[in-house]
Amino acid sequence: MGFKKIGIIVAVMVGSCATAQTSKLADLVTEFETDNRALNRTYIVDESEEYYQRLSTFYSDWKKRMNEVDFASLSQQGKVDYILLKNLVAKREYFLTQDYDAFKQVSEVNNFAKDIFPFIENRRRGKKPDAKLLAQTFQDATEIIDSEMESWKAKPFKDWQTADKASELIVSFQKGLEEAYDFYYGYDPDFTWWVEKPYEKLNEKLTAYAEFLKENYSEDSVKDDGSGIIGKPIGEEALKESLALELIPYTPEELIKTAEEQFEWCKNEMIKASRELGYGDDWKKALEHVKNTYVPAGEQPQAIFDLYQHAVDFIEERDLITLPELAKETWGMKMMSPERQKVSPFFLGGRDIIISYPTMEMDHNDKLMSMRGNNPNFSFPTVQHELLPGHNLQYFMTSRHKSYRRPFYNPFWTEGWALYWEIILWNKDFPQTPEQKMGMLFWRIHRCARIIFSLKFHLGEMTPQECIDLLVDEVGHEYANAEAEVRRSFTTSYPPLYQLAYMMGGLQFYALRNEMLDKGWTEKQFHDRVMHEGRMPVEMLRALLQELPLNKNYKTKWKFSTEFK
Repeated sequence: MGFKKIGIIVAVMVGSCATAQTSKLADLVTEFETDNRALNRTYIVDESEEYYQRLSTFYSDWKKRMNEVDFASLSQQGKVDYILLKNLVAKREYFLTQDYDAFKQVSEVNNFAKDIFPFIENRRRGKKPDAKLLAQTFQDATEIIDSEMESWKAKPFKDWQTADKASELIVSFQKGLEEAYDFYYGYDPDFTWWVEKPYEKLNEKLTAYAEFLKENYSEDSVKDDGSGIIGKPIGEEALKESLALELIPYTPEELIKTAEEQFEWCKNEMIKASRELGYGDDWKKALEHVKNTYVPAGEQPQAIFDLYQHAVDFIEERDLITLPELAKETWGMKMMSPERQKVSPFFLGGRDIIISYPTMEMDHNDKLMSMRGNNPNFSFPTVQHELLPGHNLQYFMTSRHKSYRRPFYNPFWTEGWALYWEIILWNKDFPQTPEQKMGMLFWRIHRCARIIFSLKFHLGEMTPQECIDLLVDEVGHEYANAEAEVRRSFTTSYPPLYQLAYMMGGLQFYALRNEMLDKGWTEKQFHDRVMHEGRMPVEMLRALLQELPLNKNYKTKWKFSTEFK
């Protein structure tokens, strides 16, 4: 038997044993996340001194618990879980502290509420309030807000971000007050008789106060650059800390440089495909040709299914990964609403694939942009990204294997895995026609652009409008689709690092794949093992697969290769 074959057998045995290991920390991870959810469910006024103090104590207590764990006695699985949990506590505490500092800067706007807050606290245990006294307290607070608004007019906040935070304090308090009021109203006759009218006046005043504070900032602070997209840059310091907490050992500037290099590679490949199509070096004309390959209205679901089946057949014929029969059976298909398409102009995936295509209510130009942006050649590399072996397989497998690691979710693992498959399939000649190549390259260059514009936005070097222009001029997006992409990046719940995580996570997986193949693993063995280990930063997955030495104060250090060619 040859040495290479022996190496493969040994690798399989090692991989299987490591996969089967259980972690002593599994219950501890579940306890932390469950406790965290319980506190957030209890302290619903999340912009209050009470909330910040309670969560600060919670994270401080967990840091002490982590220090008490006997790290040396843990298995490799347990050591990885320890580092992941310790890092998660640090991450949550860091962002809580950032929010708390911002809260302190504007906490004065809530001074009127100090006599009302005990009512919200006591409601949690159903304590009967002094209705007459509470009604007077509400009445007094309404009058105090009037004088406070006059006072704040003379001292606007330094910028619109601070004004937003001040407004959020009032909205958060208003939510807690409404919840407490609804608990007693109609059930306690005395409460209802005394408090109804004063509450209605106070609630109306709170709405006006929140709206006022939101707009009460210096004229020198620019909120809208004309794009209508309002995002909040987090700044260089927070970006660097966020990268370290996600175990990415590169600076924003290094990541931008990498993205620009990848961008140029993609552009050169697009020119090659353009020449195949007969458009010479004019890749934009070639891209226009590809956009117009869209299918007629009503036929997109069938086109998506055909692309899915083609990708699955291609992957299974090459035995690249195990695709469970139940996973192939249970994914679903949905249509995206016109409203959601304003934020997500392309289809999405996970448990289901959500198809973005025109509906009859949309304007004519919007219909065409949606069809052109979702043509089969653009969709060619992304159906598998959303379904199998991408996001759908991730959801399927993480629900069944080491599901306790769900709190360690991060976009570099989630989006990186799906993007990694686009790289692998490109290298295996998945695209056969120049149109298919243009489709794959369009998305690859788009992911490079995401790194550039998202990091530069958070560094304060690009405005939302400049981000839109980059996607239109340098990537070839339809304007409405580019606008939706930027809006999705900066005005939704996606974290600041989300957009760069596609390409960077993909490069991490690709670098790890190459290392494991050099050690004698097969591609299928590597891919299957990834899907059995659950969610985590790729650097920790590497430590797990390679049994690398770890310590309880582990910091990111894996300078993964940024080459994908």
